[in-house]
Amino acid sequence: MTLAGTVGGVASMAPARAHTPDVKNPSGMENKTVLRIPKDNPTFAASIGSYEKYGYSPAVRAGGLLFIAGQVGRRPDGRIADTVAEQAELALQRTAEILRLEELTMADLVEVVSYHVDLKNNIEPFMEIKKKYTAKPYPAWSIIGVDALASPDLKIEIRSIAALRR
Repeated sequence: MTLAGTVGGVASMAPARAHTPDVKNPSGMENKTVLRIPKDNPTFAASIGSYEKYGYSPAVRAGGLLFIAGQVGRRPDGRIADTVAEQAELALQRTAEILRLEELTMADLVEVVSYHVDLKNNIEPFMEIKKKYTAKPYPAWSIIGVDALASPDLKIEIRSIAALRR
């Protein structure tokens, strides 16, 4: 190991590495892979095309973790559910399906962030549904109130991170 430099006047014992950008993989994450949802998946059905349309991945594997994009209360036919409870149910079903495709379960989640429009009035129905999908030991979970989501009818969005099994 060589000295890599100093931090606050103290020598760092981190290995010295030259930083050369990777043109093929500019993020430098050689093990970054994208989850592809099969076109015939009944949970996602009509909404699979939105990943390409809006330029994002449903989930990305990197550094021993699975980063799951925000899931919303869209029915398989693409329509947004009417109630907060149904939106929460669908968003959590979609999360569970992505985990299943990776041979994981909701128990593998380590962090969850949920975004809620009109948090004060919508938290109770959400919490009832959340109980059905979580068990001890619970993942770290942040609940954030927001003014709006991507579509005016959406009331909830849930993004999460799971630990991959080795």
